[in-house]
Amino acid sequence: MAEEFLNRGFQLVSGGTDTHLILIDLTNKNITGKEAEDILAMAGITVNKNMVPFDKRSPFITSGIRIGTPAVTTRNMGKGEMIEIVGLIDQIISEPEDPAILRRTKQGVVDLCKSFPLYEEFHE
Repeated sequence: MAEEFLNRGFQLVSGGTDTHLILIDLTNKNITGKEAEDILAMAGITVNKNMVPFDKRSPFITSGIRIGTPAVTTRNMGKGEMIEIVGLIDQIISEPEDPAILRRTKQGVVDLCKSFPLYEEFHE
């Protein structure tokens, strides 16, 4: 996942990841951490706004987001799905004001989650 973010021009605070967490500096993406957190939540993607080193924004706004992978690995998603998730995140962060992209991203999240239900008896 970290490698795919790097391929798409995102700045990772550590340059990569050795853990299940990724801290992304969004300064070069022209969006705050709070804005990213809010628009991604509307699409069904949960991230947390997070300060980055030497952040010029307040802790209530932030310049970064933190992403954890346990929620998707618990669903048995693998590398292919991680790349797909990064694509969904990238498209909405690139065009946060576009309602068509929000709808398309949200549908992509729904489709992905239906393919990997948390419990076999639940398919959403």
